[in-house]
Amino acid sequence: MEIVVVIPARGGSKGIPGKNIRPLADKPLVAHSILDAQEAQLVDRIYVTTDDPEISSVSRSYRAEIIQRPIELATDTASSESALIHALTEIEKTGIKPELIVFLQCTSPLRTGSDIDHAIEQLRSENADSLLSVSPTHRFLWHQVNGVTESINYDYRQRQRRQDMNPQYMENGSIYIFKPWVLKELNNRLGGKISMFVMNEEQSYDIDSLNDFEYVEFLLSKQLV
Repeated sequence: MEIVVVIPARGGSKGIPGKNIRPLADKPLVAHSILDAQEAQLVDRIYVTTDDPEISSVSRSYRAEIIQRPIELATDTASSESALIHALTEIEKTGIKPELIVFLQCTSPLRTGSDIDHAIEQLRSENADSLLSVSPTHRFLWHQVNGVTESINYDYRQRQRRQDMNPQYMENGSIYIFKPWVLKELNNRLGGKISMFVMNEEQSYDIDSLNDFEYVEFLLSKQLV
């Protein structure tokens, strides 16, 4: 039984063309997740699932194994779960029966191999079936429903100090871990007993724009994360 990392990296990004191979701190974006996985001591295999030949070439140069993703699973509307299910199916065809699948998103390059190892250890120690990484948040949240503006996580009529609020956490998209049955039976990255792996708020930047690239590069250059 092996622990495998799956990194989805499609080629059709419209917001930032070529995003997954765009340089970040002198390395293609996808390379950061591959190197994080290589740094982790508990990871056995690393796969990049992609439809793009250039991403495949870059990922191979960093010693990741490639899963050729069908075009229909690489559209703007295709879910990450569909790519993960396809990847798991292809991995199992080779005779590998993963104990755990670690799903890393290219757009979260501020994790470390140590984070991945600690997340795996936490899932095992808690006897959980799946895990998501989160960061603490102290924000006051609001929404509008049918034209009515409402506070979500506090009562504005009895405003507390932020430090007195119950701890709350934001899903940061950096690390997901799950047992294969969770994905197969629930068609979801999360299910069964779910564990939360708490990361620093500074590690939670998700790259979605050119400004994000510039800011994360600044953090990396100053070694602030």
